[in-house]
Amino acid sequence: MTGPAAPSSRTRRPSWMRLPARLRRHRLPATAPGSAPFDPADRFRLLDLLGEATADIGSRPGRLVMTMAGTVLGIAALVTTVGLAQTAAGQIARQFDANAVTQLVVAPTTASTGGGATVAAAALPWDAVPRLERLAGIESAALLAEVSLPDVVVTAVPVNDPSQPPSAPPPVYAASEALLDTVGGRLSTGRFFDSGHDRRADRVAVLGARAAERLGVHRVDSQPSVFIDGIAYAVLGVVESFDARAELLDAVIVPTDTARADFGLRAPGDAQARIAIGAGPQLRTQAALALAPDAPESLEVSAPDGRSELGRDVQSDVNGVFVILSVIVLLAGGVGIANVTMLSVMERVGEIGLRRAIGATGKQIAGQFVAESVVIGLLGGLLGAALGVFAVVGISLARGWTPVVDPWIALGGAVLGAVVGLVAGGLPARRAARIEPVDALRGGT
Repeated sequence: MTGPAAPSSRTRRPSWMRLPARLRRHRLPATAPGSAPFDPADRFRLLDLLGEATADIGSRPGRLVMTMAGTVLGIAALVTTVGLAQTAAGQIARQFDANAVTQLVVAPTTASTGGGATVAAAALPWDAVPRLERLAGIESAALLAEVSLPDVVVTAVPVNDPSQPPSAPPPVYAASEALLDTVGGRLSTGRFFDSGHDRRADRVAVLGARAAERLGVHRVDSQPSVFIDGIAYAVLGVVESFDARAELLDAVIVPTDTARADFGLRAPGDAQARIAIGAGPQLRTQAALALAPDAPESLEVSAPDGRSELGRDVQSDVNGVFVILSVIVLLAGGVGIANVTMLSVMERVGEIGLRRAIGATGKQIAGQFVAESVVIGLLGGLLGAALGVFAVVGISLARGWTPVVDPWIALGGAVLGAVVGLVAGGLPARRAARIEPVDALRGGT
């Protein structure tokens, strides 16, 4: 009696065993009599779905690159345009801020007398500078007053030459030590006097560029002096320009305490302050209260308005244009994903029919194509966001700008790529789910 014959090597395996491993999981197992009916969805879990999606994506690297190209370019354009919009808006704001008026002037109000003359309603206090500097928005402050010297000769030589024709002397101004920083002055030579000169009432002076030219003073290393009513004042420096108070280029400037001691200056003419951009409206009220709390109406405060409305309008327009361009490019990327996914469905009709024949449901087929589109969109979003950030930084560095890239924009670009893939794969996935196995296999594709 012979035993059972050994299985022949030529014995053919069942057809489902000859399928790829990623398809064999869909085979319907035998159902024992009386057992519960088999549900194919019980064998197709989320991990299976992701495995099927990634396996099909990786099997076509060339198509993957071409499919991702649309998403990469779309998300890169989106991140680049939004980043450049933010960078350009910041650059525009800095340009407007650079040209904004940042000077505040406080002066006593004047009233007309019966004879037509004008008199000041009140006088500024001598401690106006520390009072102003306590206010938020004041960056620097200084006192300034024109010294009235109608019959005083201002010259660079100690000898009065009667043969020389008379000429109008340059005006004399008294100022505190922070004047240069407050009004944006720049020295061509020498230095400005400091608080020590002011406190000691030293006889020193600083010349405006045009006054120095009239007096023949071009350098200070030889310790030149100017003579005001015969009294020598050592010249410390020459100012070549003032951003504000350009009339000081024609003047001789001395410390305030020196003017009080030598010329009997009774009160400051006005207080000048350099303020932060946008602080003008609030300081217009606060400065008068700080300097004259009992009679703020006796002081007149000149301050700029807030940030320019024109600057905000330009920034808004630039942002709007860039956002519109971003949406257009992103829509083009989504259409590219939809087209490639639809083409993939058409080329894989036979495979879809085979999957349906071995037990895959329409929901599983649709989920596979949606998952593929989402993965492709997410990969394209990540690459596009990185490319967009590098583009913003590169363009900004080439233009000498400060790059502005919101991290949430880059992260949102990557997520948006997945969303675009989800939306773009919806219609092709629905079409794939509606393919009947008999029709697909009969077509032979």
